[in-house]
Amino acid sequence: MSQETFRTLIVANPQSANGALGRRWDELQQIITTNFGACDHRFTRGPGDGAHVTHEALAQGYEMIVAMGGDGTISEVADGFFTPAGQAIRPDAVLGVLPFGTGGDFRKTIGAPKQLAAGAAALRGRATQAIDVGRLTYTTPDERQRVRHFINIASFGIGGLVDRLVNTTTKAFGGTVSFALATLRAMAEYVPQQVLLAVDGGRAVEVTIQNIAVANGRFFGGGMMVAPHARIDDGQFDVVTLGPMGLSDLLLRGHRLYSGTHLNLRQVEATRARFVEAQPVEPDEDVLLDVDGETPGKLPASFELLPGVLRLKLPAGGAAVTRGG
Repeated sequence: MSQETFRTLIVANPQSANGALGRRWDELQQIITTNFGACDHRFTRGPGDGAHVTHEALAQGYEMIVAMGGDGTISEVADGFFTPAGQAIRPDAVLGVLPFGTGGDFRKTIGAPKQLAAGAAALRGRATQAIDVGRLTYTTPDERQRVRHFINIASFGIGGLVDRLVNTTTKAFGGTVSFALATLRAMAEYVPQQVLLAVDGGRAVEVTIQNIAVANGRFFGGGMMVAPHARIDDGQFDVVTLGPMGLSDLLLRGHRLYSGTHLNLRQVEATRARFVEAQPVEPDEDVLLDVDGETPGKLPASFELLPGVLRLKLPAGGAAVTRGG
C-alpha cells in the first residue's frame, strides 16, 4: 500500500445481506480492488467474531480495519478496537465502513455511500475524524456481566424483541421491510415494561417504557430517525424514551419515527447524558437489549460515553461526515 493509504484489512461477514456477501465475494472483491486497491480480508465465522478478528489484526500492525456487512458487523469490529476496560488497543488505528447488509443505520448516521464502488473509493486517503463510542456493561441471558462497545445506538424494551424477530427470520426483503414487519409483530405481543432509570448519577426514576434509545448516532431499526439531534462527536448520548404505544399509535404516528418528527409527541421524552443506568423494577423480568441490531443480553445495564476515542475514516479530501444538528 502507498503512504497515501492505510495498511488495511477488511473484516467481512459472509452471511450479510442474507448470505449474498459470501456468495458474491469474488465479484465484490474485484469492485473493492478497482476502487480502493489491493488489501487483505478475513471472513467472520459467527456472532462476536468480528471483535476477535479486529483485535488480532490491530496487534499484527494493520492501520485501518474496514467493517464490511450490516450494522451488527460494524458494531462488532468497532468493539474490537478496545479492551473491556475501554482502553484503545491501538489509539492511532482507523475504522472504515463498507455497508453491505440488512441494516444500514450507521451508514445513514455518517452519510456513507450506499454503493460499494463509491464506498470503497471513499476509503482512499488518510483523512479521519475522532468520534465517540459507547461502553455498555450488561447482563447476559445466563446472568453474567459482560462489557462491549457500540458506536451507533443501544436500546432496551421492544427493540430487543424486534431484533430477535429480525434475526430469526428471512432478511430477503432488505433492512427497512424486515424491521418494519418485525416491529408490527413485536407490537402485537410486547407489554410495556417498568424500569428504574438514572442519568449522570442522578436519582433513579421509575419509568414505564415501550423503548429507550441511548443514542450516539441518529438511526436505528431499519431507518427510524429515533434521535434526530444526535451527533457522533459531541461527547454526549441523546437518550430518547418512548412511553407506552399501542398498535393504533404506531399506525397513525409511526411515520414520525422515520422522519424524526416524533420528539414532541406526548409519549416521547428526550434528554442528554454521558452515563445511563437502567434495571427492571421486577428483578426477574427480562428487559431485552438492542445493540446496533443485535440482542446480546438484557438489563441491568449501564451505558458510558467515551468521547473522541475512535478514528473514523472520512472520504478522501477530509470533508467531515454529515450529522444531525
